Amino acid sequence: MITRRGFFRFLGGSIVAAAALGTYAVGIEPMLLTRVKRYALTPPEWPDGLKLRIVALADIHACRPWMTPERIASLLGDYVAGTRMVSNWVDADEWGAALSGLKAPLGVFSVLGNHDWWEDLTAQKAGQGPTIARRALEAAGIPVMENDAVRLQKDGQGFWIAGLADQLALRPGKAWGRKNFAGLDDLPGTLAKISDDAPVILLAHEPDIFPDVPKRVALTLSGHTHGGQVRLFGYSPVVPSRYGNRYAYGHVVEDERNLIVSGGLGFSIAPIRFGVRPEILSIDLG
Repeated sequence: MITRRGFFRFLGGSIVAAAALGTYAVGIEPMLLTRVKRYALTPPEWPDGLKLRIVALADIHACRPWMTPERIASLLGDYVAGTRMVSNWVDADEWGAALSGLKAPLGVFSVLGNHDWWEDLTAQKAGQGPTIARRALEAAGIPVMENDAVRLQKDGQGFWIAGLADQLALRPGKAWGRKNFAGLDDLPGTLAKISDDAPVILLAHEPDIFPDVPKRVALTLSGHTHGGQVRLFGYSPVVPSRYGNRYAYGHVVEDERNLIVSGGLGFSIAPIRFGVRPEILSIDLG
């Protein structure tokens, strides 16, 4: 039987542990050096001899003190802050300039995330873009794919990069005259732009589109969830997805279809990360 003194010792230890965990989750893990999370896979019907490396950055959420332009420069949607718990904002021209240094042999491509739309009040009112985030990315020389597809070639073999517009782009609210979230994504229309049988890599900020993605797509890349921001033993208690932990994080295979969800770099709502370090994806295909 626990004594009164023992109880208060336990309580004091619990408070210290909770404070330590809180300090780590808020002040340490979000600021840890970004790790490179590596995957290697060969999707079904992937062409023999086509070897491709994809490097993906997701959910930057630029803000001070957490994700400054300097940190971005040192390093899949959601470039703006997405949280009010900041010491200062990072404007689009600052984070756009930081991203302008990104280079890749076959090109750099981007899709927008929900916060890139939600925090643009002009775009919300109009129900359409271009958003501030899109203009900043294009000014940095980075194409923004919104229901677009482009054919690339490596070692004499072709493949497609397709990018969806955001699935939660338009918020509900009396100011906008909308009762529910409205997406601007058009998966069938995007895939209709693909004119041959070369493999397709789909960029979609939210992973919730995955059940509708056909086997025609070799790999879907998503962000948005941040791995739940808090993740213990492969489980996240809160995931911004109607599928819960099903598409919270990592490599998912369903019906021979492949999805990889990045844990991302930043965070939204609260500056907390625990058990899911900031990461960049490096994916080897073939």
